[in-house]
Formats: sequence, structure tokens, C-alpha cells
Amino acid sequence: MSTVIPNKIIESALVSEKSSLVGQNANTYVFKVNTSATKNQVKKAIETKFDVNVTKVNILNVKGKTKRMMNLRGKIRKKSDWKKAYVSLKPEQRIEIIQE
Repeated sequence: MSTVIPNKIIESALVSEKSSLVGQNANTYVFKVNTSATKNQVKKAIETKFDVNVTKVNILNVKGKTKRMMNLRGKIRKKSDWKKAYVSLKPEQRIEIIQE
């Protein structure tokens, strides 16, 4: 079995209004993860990086938006697709996420 490197799987924590509400109500945290990451890899990466016990991981594929670029004569460009992970912890555990 291969070793899990947390910095290659977890790209960043997502801090938004929706993620903060989910964090307060369900003890769930939202992370942007590598597009090839699986649920088990995300679980192991979170547990090793933050020293917590993960109960559940949900993963979503987020489609990139199409944007019209005015400086390129109105050509349409597509932003890249990415992956979002909702990570649930045991009720007594917390992760400190600092917004930069």
C-alpha cells in the first residue's frame, strides 16, 4: 500500500458562508483536494495532517465555469474542473482553519 502525502492530496481549505454553516452545525469541514484523490486517501491525509478521527468523507466534482475574456476579443475560456471534499469529524474534535 502506498504512503499518503497530505500536502499532495489536500490543496486548501475552503472558507465560505456555506462551509462555515456546515462546520458549525454538523462538525464538517470543506477542503479543495487533488482531482485524482479518493475518499480513503482524503481520510488518511486529514487524519495524519490534523491528528483527528474522520467519520465520513463526501467528495464532489466541481465543473469549471466558462468565462468570456474581453481582452482576447470575446473568446470563451473554460476554467479547470476541481474536486471538493466534505470531511466529518467526531463531535468532540475540531480543526483550526485560518483564512489567509
